[in-house]
Amino acid sequence: YGQMGMGVGGRPDDDHSKRGKKSIALQALNKNVLLWAGFFTASLFVYFLLSGGDFSFLMTYGAMSRMFGFGILNLKTFKSQRSTGISAKTLQLYSLVFFFRLTSIIRHEGYLPYDKSGDWLYHIIEGLALFFAASALYGISVPFKSTYEKDSDRFGEMAVPPGYGALYLAVPALIIAVLLHPNLNEDFLSDVAWTYAMYLESVSVIPQLYMFQKQKTGVVEIMNAHFVAALGFGRVMEFTFWIYSYHELSTSSGSNLPGYLAIISQFLQLVLMVDFFWYYITAVKNATPLVLPSHSGNNMV
Repeated sequence: YGQMGMGVGGRPDDDHSKRGKKSIALQALNKNVLLWAGFFTASLFVYFLLSGGDFSFLMTYGAMSRMFGFGILNLKTFKSQRSTGISAKTLQLYSLVFFFRLTSIIRHEGYLPYDKSGDWLYHIIEGLALFFAASALYGISVPFKSTYEKDSDRFGEMAVPPGYGALYLAVPALIIAVLLHPNLNEDFLSDVAWTYAMYLESVSVIPQLYMFQKQKTGVVEIMNAHFVAALGFGRVMEFTFWIYSYHELSTSSGSNLPGYLAIISQFLQLVLMVDFFWYYITAVKNATPLVLPSHSGNNMV
């Protein structure tokens, strides 16, 4: 009876339970901090080694953040052997983004960072990002297909076969890139490929945000959240760069419209992610699950 009384009274048992929860929360917080600390340490090392303090390093920094995000996603997918909460459409779109950007920067130098990272590192980062995106897509399509939440990943599935909803983002972005693109490479295909990657990247995260909203519980796995946050951080870096450099994306006729579209498209992505960032920062700071208001009507997308 004495032990039962202590448990019901709430002091010893409750105190032990609270200490246990705090310990678990602290461990989770430490893992989150270490994950990002590792990324920032590596990026600072690259900055001091290769950037020479050049402002264009922000492009490389953004690319590193994207690669970091897809690396996290692969770690989550293959370590847990689960593809829960991951949008195949977002992975499809980002695979296209990295592929088309690589086809442009491998052949020409017009859109590369000006510092030493543009000599070789930027290419490697984009290549690894493509590999990680394709690897994650393979993981949720083949070995861990049984855990893929197909019913939640239904963005754009109107008048198209199931799984092809990404076409509603990929096709318009391509049309705009063909019509409005800069000519820093002075090569039509190369210029269009780079511009297409930039426009498409601005909307590629939409299916993932949509899927977060459609999940029944509204709870986002922390590794999936890190993945999306890394994409968003990378976009902040590139957005900062292009705010000051958009005039370089002029057309052959001297129009700055592609530069304006670059800023608008990147700003649009950041606006779409504002709610996510708020809940993400709160969850990481408090070491609690990231819960989105999926049924409250206050949706991100």
